[in-house]
Amino acid sequence: MPRIDSIATIVENMCRTLGFYRLLGFEIPEEADHEGYVTIDLGYRVRFAWNTEEVERSFNPGLQAPPIAGRMGITLRCDNAAEVDAVYSEIVGAGYRGGLEPFDAPWGSRHCRILDPDGNAIDLFAPLP
Repeated sequence: MPRIDSIATIVENMCRTLGFYRLLGFEIPEEADHEGYVTIDLGYRVRFAWNTEEVERSFNPGLQAPPIAGRMGITLRCDNAAEVDAVYSEIVGAGYRGGLEPFDAPWGSRHCRILDPDGNAIDLFAPLP
Protein backbone atom coordinates (compact mmCIF):
# COMPACT_ATOMS: atom_id res chain seq x y z
CA MET A 1 0.00 0.00 0.00
CA PRO A 2 1.47 3.41 -0.91
CA ARG A 3 2.38 5.66 2.03
CA ILE A 4 2.97 9.41 2.30
CA ASP A 5 6.55 10.30 1.49
CA SER A 6 6.37 14.04 0.91
CA ILE A 7 4.19 17.08 0.62
CA ALA A 8 5.11 19.23 -2.36
CA THR A 9 4.17 22.45 -4.07
CA ILE A 10 5.06 24.13 -7.35
CA VAL A 11 6.49 27.60 -6.88
CA GLU A 12 6.87 30.64 -9.10
CA ASN A 13 9.84 32.15 -7.24
CA MET A 14 11.95 29.69 -5.21
CA CYS A 15 13.87 32.36 -3.27
CA ARG A 16 10.72 34.18 -2.17
CA THR A 17 8.93 30.94 -1.29
CA LEU A 18 11.79 29.54 0.79
CA GLY A 19 12.12 32.88 2.60
CA PHE A 20 8.47 32.59 3.58
CA TYR A 21 8.94 29.07 4.95
CA ARG A 22 12.09 30.13 6.82
CA LEU A 23 9.98 32.76 8.60
CA LEU A 24 7.71 29.92 9.68
CA GLY A 25 10.69 28.17 11.25
CA PHE A 26 11.66 25.65 8.57
CA GLU A 27 15.42 25.09 8.40
CA ILE A 28 16.30 25.49 4.72
CA PRO A 29 19.87 26.15 3.54
CA GLU A 30 20.35 29.59 1.94
CA GLU A 31 22.08 27.99 -1.08
CA ALA A 32 18.76 26.31 -1.94
CA ASP A 33 17.26 29.66 -3.01
CA HIS A 34 18.40 29.24 -6.62
CA GLU A 35 17.69 25.54 -7.06
CA GLY A 36 14.84 24.17 -9.15
CA TYR A 37 13.99 21.44 -6.65
CA VAL A 38 14.40 21.62 -2.88
CA THR A 39 13.43 19.06 -0.27
CA ILE A 40 13.83 18.97 3.51
CA ASP A 41 13.25 16.14 5.95
CA LEU A 42 10.41 16.84 8.38
CA GLY A 43 11.03 13.68 10.39
CA TYR A 44 8.60 10.81 10.78
CA ARG A 45 9.69 9.68 7.28
CA VAL A 46 8.01 12.68 5.63
CA ARG A 47 9.63 15.38 3.51
CA PHE A 48 8.53 18.82 2.31
CA ALA A 49 9.48 19.66 -1.29
CA TRP A 50 9.31 22.65 -3.60
CA ASN A 51 9.61 22.54 -7.43
CA THR A 52 9.79 25.35 -9.94
CA GLU A 53 7.50 25.10 -12.97
CA GLU A 54 10.60 24.52 -15.14
CA VAL A 55 11.58 21.47 -13.11
CA GLU A 56 7.99 20.25 -13.07
CA ARG A 57 7.80 20.42 -16.87
CA SER A 58 11.19 18.71 -17.22
CA PHE A 59 9.70 15.54 -15.68
CA ASN A 60 7.99 14.96 -19.00
CA PRO A 61 7.89 17.44 -21.91
CA GLY A 62 4.49 16.03 -22.90
CA LEU A 63 3.03 16.67 -19.45
CA GLN A 64 -0.70 15.92 -19.67
CA ALA A 65 -1.73 18.08 -16.74
CA PRO A 66 -0.92 21.77 -16.33
CA PRO A 67 1.57 22.73 -13.62
CA ILE A 68 -0.03 22.94 -10.21
CA ALA A 69 1.39 26.33 -9.18
CA GLY A 70 -0.15 27.53 -5.97
CA ARG A 71 -1.52 24.11 -5.11
CA MET A 72 -0.23 21.43 -2.84
CA GLY A 73 0.56 17.91 -3.91
CA ILE A 74 1.16 14.69 -2.05
CA THR A 75 3.83 12.15 -2.93
CA LEU A 76 3.20 8.51 -2.06
CA ARG A 77 6.04 6.01 -1.91
CA CYS A 78 5.34 2.54 -3.29
CA ASP A 79 7.29 -0.60 -2.47
CA ASN A 80 8.46 -1.13 -6.06
CA ALA A 81 8.07 -0.01 -9.68
CA ALA A 82 5.39 -2.62 -10.38
CA GLU A 83 3.23 -1.15 -7.63
CA VAL A 84 3.56 2.34 -9.16
CA ASP A 85 2.28 0.96 -12.47
CA ALA A 86 -0.49 -1.08 -10.83
CA VAL A 87 -1.84 1.77 -8.70
CA TYR A 88 -1.77 4.15 -11.69
CA SER A 89 -3.68 1.62 -13.82
CA GLU A 90 -6.21 0.97 -11.08
CA ILE A 91 -6.93 4.67 -10.50
CA VAL A 92 -7.15 5.56 -14.21
CA GLY A 93 -9.18 2.39 -14.85
CA ALA A 94 -11.68 3.56 -12.22
CA GLY A 95 -12.29 6.72 -14.25
CA TYR A 96 -10.00 9.18 -12.49
CA ARG A 97 -7.51 11.33 -14.39
CA GLY A 98 -3.89 10.45 -14.83
CA GLY A 99 -1.61 13.47 -14.96
CA LEU A 100 1.64 11.77 -15.90
CA GLU A 101 1.96 8.16 -17.01
CA PRO A 102 4.53 5.99 -15.19
CA PHE A 103 8.11 6.50 -16.36
CA ASP A 104 11.65 5.82 -15.17
CA ALA A 105 12.90 9.18 -13.94
CA PRO A 106 16.54 10.22 -14.42
CA TRP A 107 16.90 10.62 -10.63
CA GLY A 108 16.45 6.87 -10.17
CA SER A 109 12.80 6.19 -9.48
CA ARG A 110 9.67 4.97 -11.21
CA HIS A 111 7.31 7.95 -11.12
CA CYS A 112 3.77 8.90 -12.15
CA ARG A 113 1.04 11.38 -11.27
CA ILE A 114 -2.67 10.98 -10.77
CA LEU A 115 -5.14 13.78 -10.13
CA ASP A 116 -7.82 13.75 -7.49
CA PRO A 117 -11.33 14.91 -8.46
CA ASP A 118 -10.38 18.53 -7.65
CA GLY A 119 -7.23 18.43 -9.77
CA ASN A 120 -4.76 18.10 -6.89
CA ALA A 121 -1.62 16.15 -7.78
CA ILE A 122 -0.86 12.83 -6.17
CA ASP A 123 2.57 11.60 -7.25
CA LEU A 124 3.53 7.94 -6.86
CA PHE A 125 7.12 6.74 -6.91
CA ALA A 126 9.38 3.84 -6.03
CA PRO A 127 13.18 3.83 -6.07
CA LEU A 128 14.58 1.79 -8.96
CA PRO A 129 17.02 -1.01 -8.10
